Amino acid sequence: MITKIPFGEKYAGLSIFEPSEGTLVVVPSLTLPQDELRRIKAVRSYEERLLFLLMTLREPRVKVVYVSSVPIDPDIVDYYFSFLPDPDDAAKRLEMVSLDEPWSQPLTKTLLGRPDVIERLRQAVDGDACLVPFVLGEPEEELAALLGIPIYGPATALASYGSKSGAREVGLTAGVPMARGFGDLRSPAQIEEAVEALPGERVIVKLNDGYSGLGNAIVLKADRSLTRFSAEGETWETFTAKIAQRGAVVEEFIEHQPLHHPSALARVTPGGHAEVLATHDQVLGGPNNDVYQGCTFPAASEYRSLVGESAARIAKVLAERGVVGVFGMDFFALKTDAGYAALLCEINLRIGGTTHPYGAALMTTGATYDPATGLLMAGGRPKYYQATDNCSAACLRGRTPRDIVKTAERLGIGFDPVTRTGNVFHLLGAVPEYGKLGFTSIGDSREEADELHRLTRDLLCGS
Repeated sequence: MITKIPFGEKYAGLSIFEPSEGTLVVVPSLTLPQDELRRIKAVRSYEERLLFLLMTLREPRVKVVYVSSVPIDPDIVDYYFSFLPDPDDAAKRLEMVSLDEPWSQPLTKTLLGRPDVIERLRQAVDGDACLVPFVLGEPEEELAALLGIPIYGPATALASYGSKSGAREVGLTAGVPMARGFGDLRSPAQIEEAVEALPGERVIVKLNDGYSGLGNAIVLKADRSLTRFSAEGETWETFTAKIAQRGAVVEEFIEHQPLHHPSALARVTPGGHAEVLATHDQVLGGPNNDVYQGCTFPAASEYRSLVGESAARIAKVLAERGVVGVFGMDFFALKTDAGYAALLCEINLRIGGTTHPYGAALMTTGATYDPATGLLMAGGRPKYYQATDNCSAACLRGRTPRDIVKTAERLGIGFDPVTRTGNVFHLLGAVPEYGKLGFTSIGDSREEADELHRLTRDLLCGS
């Protein structure tokens, strides 16, 4: 068993978004089921999602060590430095470490086989430090132990709370409403029994450790052959094999229309303080309309407070059980005769798809979150944003990150530090080979953010 290094008392309130000192060792490894990862276009570039943490270098006592499978284009690093008051000083406190192994995944597992790089990381750490993983698993715990530093994330012993079955147990403890369903299922017989026990013509089956909706299947009770899998190429044979290995839940399919898909972002500090950071409305796509594409901030006013209150109760339960770090929660929101209801869908006990848009908006605008209104406030004004990871067009392929940034500046859709509005780009490393990028469009109103997002898509992606 790996012994987890504890945080020192002075880091009881540590936030990775606003550290005041120390070294962040960022290892954005996609330590997730690789069969589903391979279905994501330009997935290796998702290691760039945490590059917003380079903006923490505005604090003169912060150092960042950023590990990646392949070298990150220096123009991308310069782009993030452009948001800082003193880029030259920040550059002295950044160390980019590449394994130069583009096809090795996940990153941390490959890193553990490179003692030369681990020694370089040891040498790069100045004073107090912590490991910031994208996903925390046993490889990340082993790496942290080798480096002798604590992890900003939940111990693997607590990982079950982030499974679909674990989320149902946590939701029950927190007193948060959920769709009717059954957890901890592994055999075809258990799945069949659960399917028949639930009301309605359709149910949804979710793999315990599925992500971005790719581990889901919608089952038509009257004809199993018409099951719709969210992951391309999935069959009942392959899916039931995964259920036996990883477990699953079966839940009623919410037929209510309109059905909204809000989420909440929260954190628990090393000292055990839990708080909600933001609420979002998710933008979904895919064959079952359950694959994450992006988000808007904040969640709609009709159910924003409901989502925030439920998220706070869940975060409190997780804090009491020893969870540390940033994590997300997905909900359904629907209107009833008594008003809106928010149902817990799942807990993602890791950094997720809304973390980097939130971090980008927070750090570029200097905003603070107001839990009373659920808004980010900067200079007395609220900030809104819409984000995507999936702006893709053939005309972008072959262009460079520098081209994109310069084009955005020329078209007037870059970030304006005076108004603290505009676009913050990410996944720029996917542009040359895949013609794909992401961006967060920030405005002073919902309408301004949405219009900027639409305009940016039209100008860059032709859609």
